[in-house]
Order: sequence, then C-alpha cells, then structure tokens
Amino acid sequence: MFSLANPIWDIVLRTTSVYVIILVGLRLAGKREIGQMTVFDLVVLLLLANAVQNAMVGPDTSLVGGIVAALVLLVLNSVVAQLRLRSPRLRRMVEGSPTLLVLRGEVIPLHLQREGIDQETLEAALREHGIAEISEVEIAVLEIDGSISVVPKSHDHWSVKRAPKPFQRM
Repeated sequence: MFSLANPIWDIVLRTTSVYVIILVGLRLAGKREIGQMTVFDLVVLLLLANAVQNAMVGPDTSLVGGIVAALVLLVLNSVVAQLRLRSPRLRRMVEGSPTLLVLRGEVIPLHLQREGIDQETLEAALREHGIAEISEVEIAVLEIDGSISVVPKSHDHWSVKRAPKPFQRM
C-alpha cells in the first residue's frame, strides 16, 4: 500500500508527459467542444482519465504512487496557470484566442468551419441572445471558453441610462 513499484522520478516524468499530451490534445479539440460538453464528451473524458492512469503510474498501484501523480498534476496545473498570466504568448497557446464568427450581419464561413460550428449551432446561439436573424448581428464571437458572445446591430442595448436622482429629504 505504501511501497512504490516505480521510483518517484519515474512517476513524476510519466505524469508530466501525460499532462502535456492531454493539454495539447484538449487544446487541439477546439474551444466549442470544451465549452459545450455533451454526454458523449463526458464519457470520452472519463474514459480518457482512466486510460492515462496507468501511463502515469505504470504498474504502481500504491497509495503513495497515486498521491505523487495527483500532486504532480496539481503542481503542473498551478505552474501553467501562473505562467500563462505572465506570458501572453503562452496564454494564446494554452487558451487560444476569440474567433469572429459574424461581422455586420455576414457569417464568416471559414471561421465557422475552422472552429467546427455549423450554421444551426450559430443560429441557436443567436436565439439564446434574443436575435432571430443573422442580419441583426453586428458581431458574434466564439470566446475562448466556448461560449458565443453577440453584439446586436441595434445599439439601444448600449445606451447609457441615467441613474435616478438620489433620495432627497424634504
């Protein structure tokens, strides 16, 4: 239970390798897949976690081996989070950048295709924002978290409303 079948350095190296590969794989999967997880995506993620477990600890099934792998994952995640805050280039590599999908009522098909979004999905996102027609959209952007932000052509939503006067005593 407490004796390691592999040296700690081996578990650290294996876990670090798996972390990097999974991070790159999820990044290549695209923003939309991560932002809108379906049951299918959840099943794949759970099976992926199970599949890489042996790659991280090898034949080691000890409590210590599992704790070492978990600590390495937590430390790596923390280090990557801190580094991406300091480096815009790393942030773009790890998180990606927003993608313009609609500009002035015109869909940008190349961007939809690159991000794996079909017309129906885009239209559904617009409806969620209360917009019935693409022609009513100034811009629609696929954000880095997989959500779609929409700015309508009507700028009434952006008008500054006057704050009520403060309560005055008589």
